[in-house]
Amino acid sequence: MVGSSHEALHRIFQKDPTLLTKALQKVLHVPFPEPREIAALNVDLTEIEPVERRVDTLLRAETDEGTYLLVVESQGRVDDRKRGSWPYYLSYLYEKYRCEPVLIVITQSSATAKWASRPIRLGFPGWDSLTVRPLVLGPDNVPVIADERQAERDVPLAVLSAMTHGRGPQAPAILESLASALRTIDPDSAAVFVQFVDSCLADPQAKQMWRELMTAIQYFWRHPLAEQVREEGREQGRALAKAEMIVRILEWRGISVPEDVRQRVENCTDLDQLEVWAQRAVHAAEATELFPEE
Repeated sequence: MVGSSHEALHRIFQKDPTLLTKALQKVLHVPFPEPREIAALNVDLTEIEPVERRVDTLLRAETDEGTYLLVVESQGRVDDRKRGSWPYYLSYLYEKYRCEPVLIVITQSSATAKWASRPIRLGFPGWDSLTVRPLVLGPDNVPVIADERQAERDVPLAVLSAMTHGRGPQAPAILESLASALRTIDPDSAAVFVQFVDSCLADPQAKQMWRELMTAIQYFWRHPLAEQVREEGREQGRALAKAEMIVRILEWRGISVPEDVRQRVENCTDLDQLEVWAQRAVHAAEATELFPEE
């Protein structure tokens, strides 16, 4: 079962695909050509045989030098099974789309980043039949953005910084800068970024700080839905704003929200329950998956 931080680490590139090419060019210093267009593709690599294989995020980048498939894998720990699955993904995608695939791995762990960056060589010593060289984004190369003005200049990169360095000692400064920068962008995009960061903060103190920052700047109160019920009490207003965020996350991801699901979410006043649903909304394939017990 994948965790919510796993989903957030790669889905941020679905939210802002240009962030991925910036990371390749500016963080990894790879001369990847500037895309004219980037489109999300179906991540299902399942064959007719009953073997299901899915990449985490798959984007198609159209550039002046050709078309590339950007395969983003969120990796929480060392997993030697990837020695077989990652080469399979790339070979399958090339065969299916006849475009050059590029593997990018993103992780919050320095040890995992070091492991993932090692080339995968298949064949016998001295003669590789196939070599896979992942490009890795992790805490050792993603920049620490702890300056408010720098965060405002590139909010998606500041979000990636918070998601990647959320376990480190510089997390407080990063989160404070990002909290301020989020006020400079549209509320709907900010709401999605807030949830991504929240999902990746494994340190309880960092997570609590982030939520207090969001409360302190009254982020959840700036939405019109929450403004309508301000006089009904702070707690109810928070619940309604959180419910609206859950619906927006699903709709942004292209998932249809039936009226009965919308009403159930918006009628809920239990903040703990809403938080569980918000975590599920990040990786649910259907709106009804918010309620797996049913």
